[in-house]
Amino acid sequence: MANVQTFKATAHLQEGVQVVAKARQFTMTLDEPPALGGKDTGMNPVEAVLVALGACQAIVARVYAPKFGVELEDFQVDVEGEVDFDGFFGKSDVRPGYSDIRYVFRIKTDSPQEQVEQFVAHLESKCPVGDSLANNVNLKLDRIEVIRPTHSTTE
Repeated sequence: MANVQTFKATAHLQEGVQVVAKARQFTMTLDEPPALGGKDTGMNPVEAVLVALGACQAIVARVYAPKFGVELEDFQVDVEGEVDFDGFFGKSDVRPGYSDIRYVFRIKTDSPQEQVEQFVAHLESKCPVGDSLANNVNLKLDRIEVIRPTHSTTE
């Protein structure tokens, strides 16, 4: 039997291009740097994707390290990627999203190299965010809800 869980988030546009995002009881502000029309009050959405990938990999590392006998004294993920903004701005037919994402695992451990490599291979196969980025996801607009403003008439 499948153990499917639904996760939910809300992104609410604020002043300019600032967005307040909420998931469960947590709130995060996203924005763009001034060069992209924002006020730099938070990371931008494409940076948040990189953060989500690195955080997911780190969490999976913590969960699976004991199963592989890998003692993690420290674990860090450095993530970077390229986005060609000509796609976003409609200047060319390139994709508006990431074309490449690279990461480095910085693992501080006394565990043998072969054991660490087996652990890392497993880690990469179990990261939900990594899997979502690497494979096609059924992404669809479910519906559009138009909310008409109520205009008060004052005489």
